[in-house]
Amino acid sequence: MATAIGIIGGSGLYEIDGFEKSAERVIETPFGAPSDALVGGTLGGREVWFLPRHGRGHRLLPTEINHRANLWALREVGVRHLICVTAVGSLKEEYRPRDIVLPDQYFDRTSRREHHTFFGGGIVGHVSFGEPVSAGLRAILKAAAEPEETRVHDGGTYVNMDGPAFSTRAESEANRQLGFDVIGMTNLPEAKLAREAEIALATLAMITDYDCWKVEEEAVTAEAVMAHLGANVAAAKRIIGRAVPLIPGDATWPEHRALDGAIMTPRALWPEATARRLRPILQRFG
Repeated sequence: MATAIGIIGGSGLYEIDGFEKSAERVIETPFGAPSDALVGGTLGGREVWFLPRHGRGHRLLPTEINHRANLWALREVGVRHLICVTAVGSLKEEYRPRDIVLPDQYFDRTSRREHHTFFGGGIVGHVSFGEPVSAGLRAILKAAAEPEETRVHDGGTYVNMDGPAFSTRAESEANRQLGFDVIGMTNLPEAKLAREAEIALATLAMITDYDCWKVEEEAVTAEAVMAHLGANVAAAKRIIGRAVPLIPGDATWPEHRALDGAIMTPRALWPEATARRLRPILQRFG
């Protein structure tokens, strides 16, 4: 049986041509409630689960998103490939609003890193994260994006800030000097937790603005972000619709065995309560 595919993005993202909705699941997790119910169905002959990152109606701040619950829930329903759609600001002139970036690197400026791992509580794990994005899934997204008129940039570094306020100009200039390409508030925790959950992840980063470094442009506002994001979502839906049938039905990529050699604590010493909490992630270890 083919593995399931997950999509994290806006609340209307599942309104894709060809998607046949069959279920909504409210999943309780050991880490609390996910952002919303998972919307499941089929697309291109594959089982797909959609999760609105900020909840339906955009009710959650970036720092209020329970990323552990979100990724635990997706792993629980069998997701092994995950496409994330997210709004970002551009830190480079050539990355223009309404362009799409397929990031291949991240830089962490978040302050809540203890919430961005499943490990702890007596089980220590250190996953390899030098290449944080699935090369296989990113290549599929690139191929699926080729028919689009929207410019697509293959590769780039996503710097993750906390928010919810946008950057100061000093922060924006510092990020530019460090060579980062785009900035956002949500995607890095998803990538870290997906790797621990042995889920292959790639991202469609939708550029909505020039952050605030480009002084000849108007400063970024929530209204401008939503206007550009709305224009990009239509392209994202088409790309996802083309990408899903191209995703392998099995889980044989390197990301699907990310925990090999990563768990430091011997199995005999795992606290049973922690092992139960991490069951969807650690089940293949017995």
